Amino acid sequence: MNKDTKYWVGFNNIPGIGRVRLGQLESYFGNLESAWNAPFGEIKRAGLDSPALRTIDEWRSKISPDDEMEELEHFHVQILTCKDEKYPKRLKEIYDYPPVIYVKGSVLPEDEWCLAVVGTRRATVYGRQITEEIVSDLARNKITIVSGLAKGIDTVAHRSALEAGGRTLAVFASGLDIIYPPENEKLAKNIIENGAVISEYPLGMKPRAENFPRRNRILSGLSLGVLVTEADENSGALITTRDAVEQNREVFAVPGSILSPSSRGTNRLIQNGEAKLVRNYSDILEELNLTTVARQIEMRELLPETETESMLISQLTAEPSHIDEVCRKSGLPAATVSSTLAMMELKGLVKQVGVMNYVLSREMRQEYRVRVE
Repeated sequence: MNKDTKYWVGFNNIPGIGRVRLGQLESYFGNLESAWNAPFGEIKRAGLDSPALRTIDEWRSKISPDDEMEELEHFHVQILTCKDEKYPKRLKEIYDYPPVIYVKGSVLPEDEWCLAVVGTRRATVYGRQITEEIVSDLARNKITIVSGLAKGIDTVAHRSALEAGGRTLAVFASGLDIIYPPENEKLAKNIIENGAVISEYPLGMKPRAENFPRRNRILSGLSLGVLVTEADENSGALITTRDAVEQNREVFAVPGSILSPSSRGTNRLIQNGEAKLVRNYSDILEELNLTTVARQIEMRELLPETETESMLISQLTAEPSHIDEVCRKSGLPAATVSSTLAMMELKGLVKQVGVMNYVLSREMRQEYRVRVE
């Protein structure tokens, strides 16, 4: 853990001090430790507006970063700042990403293949059934399910993923020490054992009404797309779909009876072309090009990276390269290059984008470039 982490936590406890203002402080002072310990007159020079300056002046003396870290350790909560390598890469892509997230459990590399599943708190028999069926099949295909632990569809989604032997992430609208709703306390514990609970809010933060819409941007931000299985026209789940569209994520919806109020929201999304109609899990996997995720994960575990793979990765970019060109640049025999690229495609490292033309996989490009360089 970076020594600056506790000061990220300290500032994150101050109301209204988010990503932009933290960026201003870090840019001016070089690090947040210096900003935290700076006299008020010096903080004024960092360019923050007057309300932010007054808030910092009021709250800084009330917060002990060391005490905050001690409490987080007591609750077994991990801190990830936007500067950490383990901070979810996809979440970092959105405009309003949280500068600090609190994690209890584990976020694994395979969780990059995840889908947010949301819907009404007043789920019908149909909504529960279709959510269970689709989520169970997605989980069996190694897709991590992201939801908000709320009553109704969220609860069904988390439980279905766990019962299918899959992984699931729950995003809180409160601190991680406050389970909401309380009746999902056991479910939250099971999620921690087979995934993680995540929040941008410090310990002790209660689930205020205004926190839920803010929480929804993280649900979609973590995910490749959002699936709404059942929602009326005023459902909070539709806020998540709007966030998804702004974040350039895919939106999916399950159609329902035109006579059911609980399906008016999903039917409208489909009718307006705002969501792709989903009949079963395969519709989602095909749309997101995730039909081989389970195989890719299996191959990653079976075949560690070799020197040959490293060499080929160094020759590939986001632009298509023909296999003859790869052979020429690498100096490797055609048979070796061909067989290695075939294995790398199964592992999700490269993609064939035409006859014998290859590119680095979009999802793996950053990670493997770092390793090579």
